[in-house]
Amino acid sequence: MQALSIKNLSKKYKSGVEALKSISFDVQEGDFFALLGPNGAGKTTAIGIITSLVNKSSGSIEVFGHDLDKELAKAKSCIGVVPQEVNLNLFDYNFNILVNQAGFYGIPRSEGKKRAEQYLKQMQLWDKRKTDARSLSGGMKRRLMVARALVNRPKLLLLDEPTAGVDIETRRMMWDFLRDLNLNGTTIILTTHYLEEAEQLCNKVAIIDEGKIIENDSMQNVLKKLKTEVFILNTEKPIDKAPEIDGYPTSLKSPQEIEITVSQEQGVNDAFSTLQERGVKVLSMRNKNSRLEELFLDLTKGQQGEGE
Repeated sequence: MQALSIKNLSKKYKSGVEALKSISFDVQEGDFFALLGPNGAGKTTAIGIITSLVNKSSGSIEVFGHDLDKELAKAKSCIGVVPQEVNLNLFDYNFNILVNQAGFYGIPRSEGKKRAEQYLKQMQLWDKRKTDARSLSGGMKRRLMVARALVNRPKLLLLDEPTAGVDIETRRMMWDFLRDLNLNGTTIILTTHYLEEAEQLCNKVAIIDEGKIIENDSMQNVLKKLKTEVFILNTEKPIDKAPEIDGYPTSLKSPQEIEITVSQEQGVNDAFSTLQERGVKVLSMRNKNSRLEELFLDLTKGQQGEGE
């Protein structure tokens, strides 16, 4: 079943700016879907329209078969959302914020308290339940917003930059939590500036640029389109200059770090063999950027070039 179906969605502001230009995409039930794009590409506008906070100019949206224009209440009952901007009642206790959110969905207070406890514990905020939201760090506020979005147990969870401003340890904890949530049946749509995050979590991806969808496929198929990858090789001993390897552009990032560009046709094994012949032992290898980040930059630069 389709969790979300968007057809020919457009948004044009009175100023004449077209934030969305007839975009269409579907999200299947059970997907972990990445909606990516540069700043100002239209991602947050799309999320705003899906959650009925922004009025569309044209097009249609269905959430689990419920048309937003005809069955708004039913559609919204399926959705949980974590917006990009913090929108908490900063002067209320964190526990009450979740209980009150449950009440907005008609959930009895006793059940709301149980769910508040469940999600505060899962977000590692239970010890903060009797403090107000303004006392939380930025990362804790993000986690509280995730907990709040889950109290109605939505079938579709929209996450707009959910890990912005959180530390690495907390980000990894949230990744694990979201993976489990998705594996247990929740469909998730994620926008993020951390492209490694999308690559690690999502099975589908759409890339939006200047209000248009420029890529929409499985993560696996999208990554196959990457023409080159840039790796950092860590060497056992310091070297004075980057080794010259036919067909492989290289540079020295530090005495024990070689940056090497590898095309999809080449692979990296021949480069390793050449280095070994020259007495350079490689201890480890890592991508300079996430593979998705490299492809994203390539795709969006290509689109900008076409528009010039």
